[in-house]
Amino acid sequence: MKSKNSIEVKNMSTSSLTDTKKITISSIIMASYIVVMFLTQGFAFGQYQIRIATSIYALSALYPFLIIPMGLSNLLSNTLMGGLGIFDMAGGFMVGFLTAYIVYLIKKHNLNDWFIAIPIIFIPGLIVPIWLSILIKVPYSILATSLVIGQIIPGIVGVILVKQLRRKIM
Repeated sequence: MKSKNSIEVKNMSTSSLTDTKKITISSIIMASYIVVMFLTQGFAFGQYQIRIATSIYALSALYPFLIIPMGLSNLLSNTLMGGLGIFDMAGGFMVGFLTAYIVYLIKKHNLNDWFIAIPIIFIPGLIVPIWLSILIKVPYSILATSLVIGQIIPGIVGVILVKQLRRKIM
């Protein structure tokens, strides 16, 4: 038997959320991003950088107000776990923001959910190596290849996350 609260959540649209609810959801998502990064840092910072946390960018398809918090999540994650300094922190913010924004645009234009995987794979995969290649002195092409390969799994997970959550909350 469904409770009254679960029925209300299913009927709740993004526009009906109060600012307090948006801030609360943003905080929970940001904390989730950082926790997932912490728990997966063993392979999130490796040669192929499988960053499962970046699949959370896909949530901006459901909640566009998460665009800035996604950038902030990446900035905080790079600050706490990255260790590569201000360029990695600022770059992480930019990549998180840009990826979440493009995900939002994909849904705004009613494209198929599978298009969400494209920015999750290619924005971090092609932009992060710009400064990472300078910081760690590895050629851009090698880093870009390994990062794009590593982002395939988070791209797919992001699409599945949106498809499953849409059924639960919309």
